Amino acid sequence: MRQTFLALSEDKVTMHLWLLLLILAPGREQSGLAPKAFIHLTPPWSVNFDGEKVTLTCRDSNSPTRGDISWYYNDNLLKEESGEIQIMKTGYYKCKTKGSSLSDPVHVRFSSDWLILQASHPVFEGDYVYLRCRGRKEEDISEKIYYKDGEELGGNYNSDSITINSDSLDNSKYHCTASRRGFWGSRKETSKPIQIQVQELFPPPVLTASPSQPIEGSPVTLKCETWLPPEKSYIQLQFCFFREDQALGSGWSSSSGLQIPAIWSEDSRSYWCQAETVTHSTMKRSLKSQIRVQRVPVSDVNLEIQPPGGKLIEGENLVLICSVTKGTGTITFSWHREGTIRILEKKTQRSLSAELQIPTVKESDAGRYYCAADNIHGPILSTLITITVRIPVSRPVLTIRAPRAQAVVGDVVELRCEAWRGSPPILYQFYHEDATLGSSSAPSGRAASFNLSLTADHSGNYSCEADNGLGAQHSDKVILSVTVPVSRPVLTLNPAGTQPVVGDVLELRCEAQRGSPPILYWFYHDNVALGKSLAPFGGGASFNLFLMAQPSGNYFCGANNGLGVQCSEVVRLNFTVPSRSKIILITVGVISGLLIILVLAATAALVCKFKTQRKSGGLSATGIPSYSPNECQGPSLSKPFRTGTQEPTHSEPPVLMDLQPVYSNVNPGDSGLVYSEIWSIQRTKENLANSPRMHQEHEGLTVIYSELKKSHPDDSASQARSSDRAHDDDRENYENVPCASSALGH
Repeated sequence: MRQTFLALSEDKVTMHLWLLLLILAPGREQSGLAPKAFIHLTPPWSVNFDGEKVTLTCRDSNSPTRGDISWYYNDNLLKEESGEIQIMKTGYYKCKTKGSSLSDPVHVRFSSDWLILQASHPVFEGDYVYLRCRGRKEEDISEKIYYKDGEELGGNYNSDSITINSDSLDNSKYHCTASRRGFWGSRKETSKPIQIQVQELFPPPVLTASPSQPIEGSPVTLKCETWLPPEKSYIQLQFCFFREDQALGSGWSSSSGLQIPAIWSEDSRSYWCQAETVTHSTMKRSLKSQIRVQRVPVSDVNLEIQPPGGKLIEGENLVLICSVTKGTGTITFSWHREGTIRILEKKTQRSLSAELQIPTVKESDAGRYYCAADNIHGPILSTLITITVRIPVSRPVLTIRAPRAQAVVGDVVELRCEAWRGSPPILYQFYHEDATLGSSSAPSGRAASFNLSLTADHSGNYSCEADNGLGAQHSDKVILSVTVPVSRPVLTLNPAGTQPVVGDVLELRCEAQRGSPPILYWFYHDNVALGKSLAPFGGGASFNLFLMAQPSGNYFCGANNGLGVQCSEVVRLNFTVPSRSKIILITVGVISGLLIILVLAATAALVCKFKTQRKSGGLSATGIPSYSPNECQGPSLSKPFRTGTQEPTHSEPPVLMDLQPVYSNVNPGDSGLVYSEIWSIQRTKENLANSPRMHQEHEGLTVIYSELKKSHPDDSASQARSSDRAHDDDRENYENVPCASSALGH
């Protein structure tokens, strides 16, 4: 180390090369400040003997140094303008280049003493200092000892040089002693004390902001500006930026700059930076710098809506977007509805727009809306936007209004279709089954009507449809039954073309070609009601008449389904009186049958009493029309019915209330079948009330046939032997006779 130090101090060429390498070393960042010039000594000692020369070299950040150089000796400007000067006088020297500021002063001393203490130059913060004790005649000295503030520095006895850290200098004074050999012996020599000059490694940094007065929301660049001398350009520095006492960014960084993407008004604070070596040997901080952020007031506030146009359907989502063209910093957006004090929503954020979402809009959300924006300079309002909410129609309700309880052909009914909800106008369509009847518009919403004149074909299902352009809705189906009045019935007598005689059974058939069921038919003989029969499903009905006496006369029928009675034309009947013997046989049979059936009828009446009820007037309890027989009396005579040439003797049949039950066995023709014919005739009104199964539609005469057995003419003996058994069978058949048939004449 000693040899190296001596070589560096004496070899100027080597020193210049070393200095050049330091100046050209990379990694040094230049700031906007003009760096200080730097003075380099060759040899690098601040104390020298008289008569020796020292070369001063002025350097700046440029290599080589450009332009004129100014030199100062004890603050006096020298005439020298070159980059190097040689000096031999003690004093303070400074220099300045065109691209730098004035260098720190360098004190160079020339001594006439025999022993001097030399210190290496330059010495920067954190550097090691070389101290060398030197005599005029180096070969005559020995026992070199170094002192700091009068105290010996141990461990360095008789060393040509020692090394100490500049951080431990603390303005201390150093000197050395040595033994000088002379002609008269050795003597001790002491050097004059020196103070070591320590230069700044780098000046305190200066914080700059670009731009210096930033607009809120804009980026800002901070620079921590300092510089290293050319000799120390290889040293690495690191930087940290602070707002008040809070570190910015990621902390320490090798970059002397920091980019703030966006600065806000609340960031108007004091900023400063700090620089240090990566070894942490030297650390310096800048002065605080105040940065004031400029705020731009909001302007051009606009309200937009999604979906565009402001027309929504109930249930859709509404988005209100409030935006500003200009404005910085934190902006407070608020949304309002005209006519209400309450703020719908308020949002504060750093952006030029904000949105409010109203999910599932309702009819009550319709109205005029506006928004406001404010960044402390006062709210600015947008223009008003109208929001309309259209409501799809609800499911309509169809009602049918008729002039009577039961609609009749020819009536005019009103079909009314009404949707309780839905934006107008609403178009209503009316349907019968799947056929369109017509349409009606409701400009103000709610309901619409359609009048329909009924025909027989208008019975069926009716429905309606409501549509306001947002989707059609169908009503439930409504059933309408149109009642058709009966037409004039036609009476026919069966069998036709034969000669009726007493004891025959004559079928009277009455039929109306038109009329809604059920239809009640009455049968008459010379204005006397014979009986009635019900056609529950429409069509005709029959009535069987047993010819007991001379039935010649006028016959007609009446039909009624609750909408009025229609009477047929009169049919004239003439018949032939049978022989006396046949009348006697018939009379005996009838009397015998009456005695048997009387018992059975009484029993059946008691059973039926608890099973049926009778109601009178208009429609029966089962919906069967009823009317008085007197309603259809006295029709005109027409269509005479003649079966023989003999004019019968006219006799009036007994009134129904005076008739008694008659029983007789009938064997018509040679068919081999024997029937029992039963005439069940209601005698009094009291008996009618006591028989629950004798409905009002079954008043009067009822004829029932029951097959007893087959007759075999060739087997009269066996027929006689089985008379008792047949009689038992007959009783069983009688017991099965119903008290009233479901339809008269069956």
